Amino acid sequence: MRIAVARETDGNEPRVAATPETVKKFKALGAEVVVARGAGNASGLLDADYEAAGATISDAPVKDADLVLKVRRPAPAELADYKRGALVVAIMDPYGNDAALKAMADAGVTAVAMELMPRITRAQSMDVLSSQANLAGYRAVVDAAAEYGRALPMMMTAAGTVPAAKVFIMGVGVAGLQAIATARRMGAVVTATDVRPATKEQVESLGAKFLAVEDEEFKNAQTAGGYAKEMSKEYQAKQAALTAEHIKKQDIVITTALIPGRPAPRLVTAAMVASMRPGSVIVDLAVERGGNVEGAVAGQVVVVGGVKIVGHLNVPGRLAASASSLYAKNLLTFVETLIDKKEKTLAVNWDDELVKATVLTRDGAVVHPNFQPKSAA
Repeated sequence: MRIAVARETDGNEPRVAATPETVKKFKALGAEVVVARGAGNASGLLDADYEAAGATISDAPVKDADLVLKVRRPAPAELADYKRGALVVAIMDPYGNDAALKAMADAGVTAVAMELMPRITRAQSMDVLSSQANLAGYRAVVDAAAEYGRALPMMMTAAGTVPAAKVFIMGVGVAGLQAIATARRMGAVVTATDVRPATKEQVESLGAKFLAVEDEEFKNAQTAGGYAKEMSKEYQAKQAALTAEHIKKQDIVITTALIPGRPAPRLVTAAMVASMRPGSVIVDLAVERGGNVEGAVAGQVVVVGGVKIVGHLNVPGRLAASASSLYAKNLLTFVETLIDKKEKTLAVNWDDELVKATVLTRDGAVVHPNFQPKSAA
């Protein structure tokens, strides 16, 4: 059983799919582990660290590998090096990327999308969306504080009092909750909003104030999987009016709202941005999916009427060492379920609910029901 840790080819991706710690665990499971030369450099993990853990360093790690670990899905140019039948585990970003899925199917690899892991108790330690969003929420507050020209906590000095910054978090998933906790620890006055009623108690438990139009539609605004439902136009209008009035008084706004498989919902309009005081900061964590904020530009910090709109790409990657460590552990706990520990070989149970939920391509075809070509669906 040969496991390869591939190098990321995207220049914006500093994370790596394994750490020396997880390499040791794979070795203990009987695997031969081959790591691409320099794969961990951007995360502060040197080739010597991997070698000390028992890995082999190679310029062609995926050649003959039974299992390939990556952060992002392999680009079509990379697939020529993969052997047919290889299992490739990564964050695959399948929505709207039919050509990339077809390329993986045509290459004969079994592509596994970690972000499709079901949200069940057994899979909590494999949840890459949560592990990476947690870091993104923390980093969003750090980035906002760095761009904001004032202190976040209230400071009483002989020269006068500095008031606490007002921070508003829009979207209270994993990233939003961490943003609330981080902003509170840094001394800000925090409010938050979300369409899911269950989040109200979570927000208040962290010492923040909850803001929402709490009508009948709000009480039923959550899917069985725990995700936000798309709200009616009427509700969106009422919530937007409440939000617009609130945003005028905020110093920092952080938006985190995403709906799986759809463009990010527009939460902050140009009019809302214009209503904020010069020197205010907005951080859009959904900018890679079209953005929650009108005027946000992916990969840039733009200034609109004196308000900074922060649109950093790959925010978890801005904490590459921490993000790689958590992601690598997510992969390890999942891959352990695919290995026969007695025989020390890959033994995938294709009927396992985790496998059925995450496998995109197999045996030359796109097999996941949500991503099959329209003609085959």
